[in-house]
Amino acid sequence: MNQESSVTFAALQLAEPLLRALAEKSYTHPSPIQARAIPPLLAGRDLIGCAQTGTGKTAAFALPILQRLAAQPRPRAPRRPRALILTPTRELAAQIDGNFAKYGRHLPLRHAVVFGGVGEQPQIRALAAGVEIIIATPGRLLDLMEQRHAQLDGVEIFVLDEADRMLDMGFAPDIRRIVARLPARRQSMLFSATMPEEIRQMALRLLHDPVRIDVAPVGTTVDRVEQRVCHVDKRDKHRLLVHTLARHPDGLALIFSRTKHGANRLADNLERDGVRAAAIHGNKSQGARQRALEEFRTGQTRVLVATDIAARGIDVKGITLVINFDIPNEPEAYVHRIGRTARMGAAGFAYSFCDVSERAWLRDIQRLIRQDIPVHADHPYAVSGHVAAPRPAYGSNPPPRHRVHAHPTASAPAAPAPAAAPAGARNGLRPRLGFWARRSRR
Repeated sequence: MNQESSVTFAALQLAEPLLRALAEKSYTHPSPIQARAIPPLLAGRDLIGCAQTGTGKTAAFALPILQRLAAQPRPRAPRRPRALILTPTRELAAQIDGNFAKYGRHLPLRHAVVFGGVGEQPQIRALAAGVEIIIATPGRLLDLMEQRHAQLDGVEIFVLDEADRMLDMGFAPDIRRIVARLPARRQSMLFSATMPEEIRQMALRLLHDPVRIDVAPVGTTVDRVEQRVCHVDKRDKHRLLVHTLARHPDGLALIFSRTKHGANRLADNLERDGVRAAAIHGNKSQGARQRALEEFRTGQTRVLVATDIAARGIDVKGITLVINFDIPNEPEAYVHRIGRTARMGAAGFAYSFCDVSERAWLRDIQRLIRQDIPVHADHPYAVSGHVAAPRPAYGSNPPPRHRVHAHPTASAPAAPAPAAAPAGARNGLRPRLGFWARRSRR
């Protein structure tokens, strides 16, 4: 047992009410990022945390925030929180809010969650009553700030969570507007699964003499995920999906689609095939998203189909299977996707369905994670790793396709670059358009 794994929460100088709440959840030993982040945060230091998903980073900042605020009680001020956690998605905001409720159940601190897609009046009333902690998405928080329902001049602790996804979603201008309203004297934290140059520059502007904690290198995938790539014709992907779900009947399955329309179509087709499924994406109402997520969490729905943005905050126990129905065109998204399974030491499977048009994206992923993903060819829809037969014109008879049946661990030959590589994939360059694009206010 290494030194970090032998540390207990009690050894981290956490207050008794927090230790009691942790014990009630049978949490005794902190994860590596918790063991390394909590002491400097309790000492008031700024911090950069680079950690892959599923490592327990929410508790790494929630526990110190709760302890510091409780140790320095102040009268509750309407509309003026003492701590602000900024996060990119509604699901992640709700998840973090739930964690604050769990860890702070024995402390006299109030918290509120603020995000779009739902009525703002309950949020306005909560802020008017006075809360110490706000967990918010940028769009709705700015709306409430402009209406003077939220004022940030009393914020003592600021957390920017999932900073890389914030930039990908185009939130950089909103972040700048929010940070400009914060007091200069504050404790600040920035957490990100990846640390590109844009994040480093943002950290320089936000943080003062920060402690940096790297729990896993950029591009590191979850160790206990068994990864496989399935080379398949695009027209056979759905049949392969049904086949794969049947081969893995236990546990929950999370399927990733590149588009919202594709997610809806996948869920509808699975229902038609007798598989209970639901879709979750940005066009769904917040109520529909929460219902789908709750039914998935409780096992009423075994399969959840999601887009990358909607899935960012999904932290559900029992996900044993992740399927990339579409290969992501951003390699970092692959790491986040498969991190939905094998969380906190559990095991899981991750299959990626790759048609000929997606092979350049697959090579980008393998370059990022610094490993070749083993080929799974022991399925009825496998095609060679070289070139798949072109899809026939409408109305023509399809040519015979030669299936390749191989051992699951067989390696496919290196694939040549497709005739027309996906936009931005040539020479390994991928535009980060989300950083500049305007997005609809969440």
